[in-house]
Amino acid sequence: MTTFLTPQQRADRTSAVVEAAVTAGRGLGLTVTEPTVLHDVFSVVVHLAPSPVVTRIPTVLPRPDDLAALARRQQDELDVTRWLADQGIPVIGPSPLLPREPVQRDGFSMTFWPFVEEARDMEPDYVANAESVADLHAALRAYPSHRLEFLSAADPRFIADSLALLDHHPDLIGAAELDRARREWQLLEPLVRSRSAFEARFPGIGLQPIHGDSPPANIFRAVDGDLFADFELVTLGPVEWDLAALGPEHEAAYNRGARRNGMRPLDEEVLAFVNAVGMLRVIATLTLVPQLPKLMEYLKPAVDHWQTMPFAAGMSS
Repeated sequence: MTTFLTPQQRADRTSAVVEAAVTAGRGLGLTVTEPTVLHDVFSVVVHLAPSPVVTRIPTVLPRPDDLAALARRQQDELDVTRWLADQGIPVIGPSPLLPREPVQRDGFSMTFWPFVEEARDMEPDYVANAESVADLHAALRAYPSHRLEFLSAADPRFIADSLALLDHHPDLIGAAELDRARREWQLLEPLVRSRSAFEARFPGIGLQPIHGDSPPANIFRAVDGDLFADFELVTLGPVEWDLAALGPEHEAAYNRGARRNGMRPLDEEVLAFVNAVGMLRVIATLTLVPQLPKLMEYLKPAVDHWQTMPFAAGMSS
């Protein structure tokens, strides 16, 4: 039987994270008297008030003890956002007040960012955001791609390990659904793990640095204007990855932005591939539900929808 984190255990985890963040911030010279939790889902985001600094600490993770792997990914985020900021791209870059590298404290790994006031009275326009993602991709084409791994955002190890682990959690997914997921992964895994296999299957689809985590949903509405944010999964891949599962209206908006930037439109076959991989990441994320029980209410509708979709989004071997 699956053991789920209790509300008290989650509250204790958040308290421990805040304490670690405050201690780390003070150790780096910040004045911190009124720490405020701004966000607490996959990461805990803490404003180290009154200092104009926010720290983000991932807490719901496939491999919570592998701080070295987490720090490598965090460093990629810090590097690419600093580079974008230096190019004049509207982005939330690293805090200039602290070292631009992950800091580890009490078993947590954290990064530091400037506090930016949010325009809370404005609703996000995800279609307009999708069009602006093409501007981000145009800028990222010049980023040194050798610094990034191919499709690390897909985290194939996480998918493979989760599909094995779910055998022991029948309360999270049924046997028939798990069997389908494994058969889909058998078809898709080689294209996720191997750049050369991907390029052979999709000739002419250029790879470049991409955001990695649905950038239309990760544009921060600041008082002074929209800012690209949350590059935690920055990776090397096809631009289609950043538009996965968003649907035709958002894809058309992106294509308008692509034409404006002299870039190719989205490829339907590659979209099918990234949509299929994205659904398997949803299945894999079921293994994180014990760490964050309320995840199930968001994942279940996606799993139900996946079962109505063609096998592997209609891709053939």
